[in-house]
This record gives sequence, C-alpha cells and structure tokens, in this order.
Amino acid sequence: MQDDRGTPTAGTERGDLHHVARALVRARPVVVIATVVALVVGVVIIVQVVRGARGTACDRASFRVGLRGPGSAPPPPIGGGSLSSRIHRAFHGTSPAVFCDDFPDPFVLRVGRRYYAYSTTSHGDHVPVLTTGSIFGGGGRHEALPHMPAWTDGRNAWAPAVLQRGRTFVMYYAPGMPDGRHCLSIAVATNPAGPFVDGSRAPFVCTPASAIDPSPFVAPNGQPYLVWKGASAIEVAPLRGDGLGLAGPAISLVTASQPWEHGIVEGPSMIAASGVVYLFYSGGQWDSANYAIGYAVCATPLGPCTKAPTNPWLASNPTAQGPGGQEFFTDPSGRLWMVFHAWVDGKVGYPTGARNLFVVHVTFVNGTPQAA
Repeated sequence: MQDDRGTPTAGTERGDLHHVARALVRARPVVVIATVVALVVGVVIIVQVVRGARGTACDRASFRVGLRGPGSAPPPPIGGGSLSSRIHRAFHGTSPAVFCDDFPDPFVLRVGRRYYAYSTTSHGDHVPVLTTGSIFGGGGRHEALPHMPAWTDGRNAWAPAVLQRGRTFVMYYAPGMPDGRHCLSIAVATNPAGPFVDGSRAPFVCTPASAIDPSPFVAPNGQPYLVWKGASAIEVAPLRGDGLGLAGPAISLVTASQPWEHGIVEGPSMIAASGVVYLFYSGGQWDSANYAIGYAVCATPLGPCTKAPTNPWLASNPTAQGPGGQEFFTDPSGRLWMVFHAWVDGKVGYPTGARNLFVVHVTFVNGTPQAA
C-alpha cells in the first residue's frame, strides 16, 4: 500500500514483514534456507552493481599531458599486497584510478617498498591513511591522527603531508580553528601509519588569514623546506634538520596572476629535476570543473619562480573534472609519480561527487613535465 504521496507507509511495511515472517515459520526448513540464501545473494549483487557503477566511472577517467614518457608503467600499488579485482580498492588495468572514493588532497609517502597515502578529513577520520591491505582487499582507510589539539576546532584537518626524519615521521597539516580559519600544525609518529600525536599549544604557522596546504620538500643538498598556501601567495621557508621548526623567514613565490587561476593559487608541491626546482600548484575554485594544476620553474627552492606560459598543465577533460591537490613520490626504481584528486562522471562538488584518488607517471622532456 502507498499513502497519497506515493510513498509506502510504515504500517504497511511492518504488516507485510509480519506476514512474510509467519509464512517462513510455516514453511519447510529447506524453503527458509533457500529464501535466506536468495536474499543474501540479491544484496551482494546490488552491492557489486553499485560498486561497479562507481568503478566504471573511475575507469573511464584518463589524464595525459604531452608525450608519453619513456619507461611508463602501470601505477605502483599503494600499501603493497596482491592486486584485487575489487572496484573500490584496485587498479584497473592501465587506468590511473587508485581509490575510487573520496580521498581529497592526497599525499603519498614511500618507506622502503611500502606506500602510505594520507588525505584531508573524510568519512569521519581527521587524517585518513591507506596502508598495506587497505586498498587491496578489505580493511579500508583508518585514522592516522586520533586526537587534535585543544586550540583547534577538533574536526577538520586539511592536506596532511609527511616528512621522514630518521625514525621519526613528521606530519604537517592545516587544522580548522574555532574562528573559521585554518593554520598549520605538526604531529609526530614513530610509525608512518600512525597514530600521529600533536602536543602543540598553538599553531606552527598562522596569519590573520588562513595558512593551508603544507608540503615538505628536501632539496638535492639535503636541506628540507616547507611550502604552503598563505593569505594570497604560495610561500616557502627552510626547515630545521629535524623538521620540527622553521629555520628562516617565509618567502612568497607566486601569486594568482593567470586568468585560469580565478584569483586562487593553493596546494603547492615541489620537485627537483633537470637542475631546477619545479613548483606545482592548484588554481581556481576547488569544487568546480575550473580547478586545475599549473607549474612554475624556480632557480632555487626560495625562488625566483617563473610560471609556465602554457598553464594550466593538467585540467578537466570529458572523463574527469577539477584535478588538483597534487603531490609527488618515487618508486624504488626512481620513477616519478604524481598523486592527485579529481571528480569523475560529471559529478562535481559535494554531496553528489567525490574527489577520487589518481596516480600518473611523470617524466621531463626538454625540461617540460609530461604526464601519461
């Protein structure tokens, strides 16, 4: 039965279930067993169809910039373990989809032959982390930062990134403040999977406007730096050797100056190649299809930096939209990979969409970065 709005009524549902239950009690045991098995199989099929639909959307997504670099290979597994056919936690042939679910502002840390992926607050975790057994098979993500300091809002932790210093792992992230801003903080752990502990009583870096998107970079000479998004510019400062403090003042590298950026530059990350430093960053509104990735070439980690005139370097296409939040890591053979998030299947923005996790191989041809 339905009410006048065409919606099944609660009383009718309970009545129908009551009749079904009585019928099952009167039926032979074999009928009961068969009915239960059919119900279970039906639920499994529905779940697989839903997962398959989401996986198909991710599988169709593709990213390519310039020529296919030499030595290109399928993305390396994050976490390790054998490949699984499960839609949400596996690579799909040559598809760049790694995790077809919400995993924004990703950062990947490789420790030996294992990979650890961290993201902005999602699904109730302050800092979700994917480790061995998480992407492949069951397990899912888990919490890397169980507790946040009292000076934060206790809820939001944006764009975590981890720097290994000996046996210590230093996490830089941007917790929310009670007044609505975000500032930078530090948490430490002895295990890259966590738990990370933030015992601070005040922010690490904070301005009257927000400071977000911290990303560590170690120069070829071994000097560590931290780059982040300040009030209106991408900023950088040298770090102490232990990574737990700044070793110099912050310097502005680039501001929003190109039309595609729509007045916003954020999500910075640095890599060294061909004798120079490349500063990659995201530009535009994060929850729109205009979000994209650009880059600048810097003489040193402290600048000066010159933006590529061909920006944006990686932008929306018919299969995936709003790529951004990029970071870089290498596999054991030294190949360079970029991890980032993107919306898929035209579902841009929450709550209908999700910022899925992708990985692409990056090379340099005549000093120009290529992704394939």
